[in-house]
Amino acid sequence: MLGRLLGRTIPETSVGRRASTKRPGAAPAWALAVALAAGLTGCGGSTAGGGSGDAWEPERPVTIVVPFAPGGGSDVFGRALAKGIEEARPDIDVKVENRPGGSGAIGYSFLLSKQADPHYLIPSETAGVALPVTTDTPWTWSDFTPVMQIAEDVTLMVVPKDSPYQELQDVVGALKKGGQVRVGLAGATGLDAIVTGLMEQDQGVKYRRVTFDSGGEIVNALIGGDIDTAMLNPSEVIGQIKAGEVRPVAVFADSRYEDAPLDEVPTAEEQGVNVSFTQYRGVFAAGDITDAESAYWEETVRKWTQSPSYSKYLDDNFLRPVKRPHDEFVTYLKAYEKQLQGVLG
Repeated sequence: MLGRLLGRTIPETSVGRRASTKRPGAAPAWALAVALAAGLTGCGGSTAGGGSGDAWEPERPVTIVVPFAPGGGSDVFGRALAKGIEEARPDIDVKVENRPGGSGAIGYSFLLSKQADPHYLIPSETAGVALPVTTDTPWTWSDFTPVMQIAEDVTLMVVPKDSPYQELQDVVGALKKGGQVRVGLAGATGLDAIVTGLMEQDQGVKYRRVTFDSGGEIVNALIGGDIDTAMLNPSEVIGQIKAGEVRPVAVFADSRYEDAPLDEVPTAEEQGVNVSFTQYRGVFAAGDITDAESAYWEETVRKWTQSPSYSKYLDDNFLRPVKRPHDEFVTYLKAYEKQLQGVLG
């Protein structure tokens, strides 16, 4: 299964030589996005900070660019990352900016306009690799600098508390009978859309898709009865699950969660749906930064992953502690892209 191929844990190693992520012979795609991002934000690109010396530190406040609206898993990650950086580097001021739109494309295009400026980071996940596979974006993930993967996330299928669907096969049965089951998705290329597509392929069914800007909007629509099901990360909906406002009916992973309140949720495979897919959560910096700048951010993020606040972030959001430093993260992303091309291309 795709999830098994991509979910293999690679041991954490020390910071190594920067691996190139540029496509041989490719034109600098970032140049095509500068005008777009500048027009969206009302400002142009920034001058790079730092040089090619042996050491580098931020010269001004750092911006975490969240490419989705507040309330979703990427927003939760971005704010945890900002707090973690300030803990690891007390002298740094970090701000979070949400730049939603285009299923994440607006935020990544903004980061593209900051080429060679190490003061901008983005909390990246599946959309960062999947969007260019299905959409004519002026960038791919290789136009940025992968800093480090810090965790793995999975998808839950969730229904309203009073839904007639008690288990995954109830949903499948309704779809096979031609029922118009509405599923909420945050864009066309996120983890939720990929899992939905894999389920449709595996079962020979078709959902009625309703697109939102973020997981937070999907949760509200689910509670309000505007959609019938949703594919969400635990971080996006765990509060509503604990409050009894929604019910999880399946987890799309190789194994169940170990901790309440998700420990009794069966996997999709246990219920006859052969889909298991995980997404990475990692940090990208702007492209074309120096080795010293990239190494600084890798070490900073690594320090965070050794802290109590990182452990709390994982625990609160039911994430799995999969860490891949820069070089291994690049290798992983190349394989991830190839596999997504097979699913989405």
